Amino acid sequence: MKKVIIILIILTFACLTFAEDIGLIQKSMIMSTLWQTTSAEYRALAYQAYNIARLRLDEDLKIKRTKKRAIIVDADETVLNNTAFEIRTIVDGAQYYGDFDNWVKSAEGKAIPGSVDFLNYAFENGCDIYYISNRKLSHIEGTLKNLKALGFPQAEESHILLKDNTSNKGIRRDQVAEDHFIVMLIGDNLIDFEDIFRHKNIEERYSSVDNIRDEFGKRFIILPNPMYGEWEKTLYGGTRQISENEKENKLWEHLNSNK
Repeated sequence: MKKVIIILIILTFACLTFAEDIGLIQKSMIMSTLWQTTSAEYRALAYQAYNIARLRLDEDLKIKRTKKRAIIVDADETVLNNTAFEIRTIVDGAQYYGDFDNWVKSAEGKAIPGSVDFLNYAFENGCDIYYISNRKLSHIEGTLKNLKALGFPQAEESHILLKDNTSNKGIRRDQVAEDHFIVMLIGDNLIDFEDIFRHKNIEERYSSVDNIRDEFGKRFIILPNPMYGEWEKTLYGGTRQISENEKENKLWEHLNSNK
């Protein structure tokens, strides 16, 4: 609790000190990170996601399967909480490229509420657990260390499938499906579930969600993440490789078009 209060004080001070100088992107990052870090609502939503996952697993365990069951989870903001790194990007100016490598090596990520208990329950009931993440292959050591330290089951290299030549997770999901029945997938980003969400605009993503709406809360369990993800890149036209000024202009365009 003391650590949370200190973080809140630092970020509030940052808001007050630089309110006139920082842009819309920085302001939104401060508020989204504060929500993820300090709101009890976020914690409740995480528990809710994993409570639903347990209910769905219990239902499936009543069915006779010919293949061994598997549960696929994303890593960042699904089982590993990286808000401390996001705070460093705001307060200390840390950058994703380079500084995130050091964050992963530190293995300091905390467990998302409910994640450790659920995955151990699933493992104890005969499920294999696979961690499919778009962290780089060079992150395997830090990721493995972090998962082990937090008590996640099957924290071993063969069950951690990181990004190789492509960020397309479908290829790795198919590997698991070759000899497993995938009971459910858990993530914070729609590309954790289906490839149909890759490289789509806002309207296409809406339409795809509507088309598979019955899967959410059943085979797909999604956690909240207002800090980053495909949704954010979509706001910028599908790429983050534009200037800060261009990004801000696009954000204002979206705000004005939805008022």
